Amino acid sequence: MTIDKEAAERLANSFGAEAARYDRTRPAYPGELIAKLVAASPGPRVAEVGCGTGVLSRQLRAAGLDVLGVEHDERMAGFARGTGVTVEVAKFETWDPAGREFDAVVAGQSWHWVDAEAGLAQAARVLRPGGVFVALWHVFGTPEPISEAFAAAYDKVAPQMPHRVGHSYDEAFKAYQERCVRTADEFAGTGEFSGAEQWSADWERSFTTAEFLDLTRTMSPMSLLSAEQITGLMSGIGGAIDAIGGRLTIRYSTLAVAITRN
Repeated sequence: MTIDKEAAERLANSFGAEAARYDRTRPAYPGELIAKLVAASPGPRVAEVGCGTGVLSRQLRAAGLDVLGVEHDERMAGFARGTGVTVEVAKFETWDPAGREFDAVVAGQSWHWVDAEAGLAQAARVLRPGGVFVALWHVFGTPEPISEAFAAAYDKVAPQMPHRVGHSYDEAFKAYQERCVRTADEFAGTGEFSGAEQWSADWERSFTTAEFLDLTRTMSPMSLLSAEQITGLMSGIGGAIDAIGGRLTIRYSTLAVAITRN
């Protein structure tokens, strides 16, 4: 299955249809990274890029920051507002900040959806001198032998699908570590940012079969499958977890890159 422009757009817009499930299943961010972000910001005013249902925004608000979410999907924005997050509906690249400046711009699991060139320019525009940009990504992998069973389930229902849930942790970690380095280089390359730092935190999360299937249904590649394919995939993945006792422990790392506005 080739990912063309139309399919890429479907991936980017897939989350709103599962807003409640997304908020219920997507993991929060490690407290130590929230503390680092708060310490790095020179003030309380934060704009969150692609805030989604407000998972990260709520954590930052609880830590004492004044957060404005920018979210292009009305459905996700509506859910976030229902949890108390202030949200403006727009793509970050084309959002009108109306002259406002922020102490931090943060992107939790979202910067890879932003047009690189326009996003860089917008971040530079809305950050005050000394402000910080922080992008965070959760990295996880599926332990053996479950990953083999997951691969078999995908091969059965969607053999040509390039984007899959069930990759190895080492493979995912390397890819996202490279993404952090590339993001820092892109920001530094504008001449508007300097002093890049890399942050990370390791943790684990345990899932029942039902919980992991719930999480999997929120992953963007599901939008490329038919209802019949999703049913078959859930059956294969669920059966694999049931076969090892109905519980799966996933190893996570949350990686972040922080860089300061000159």
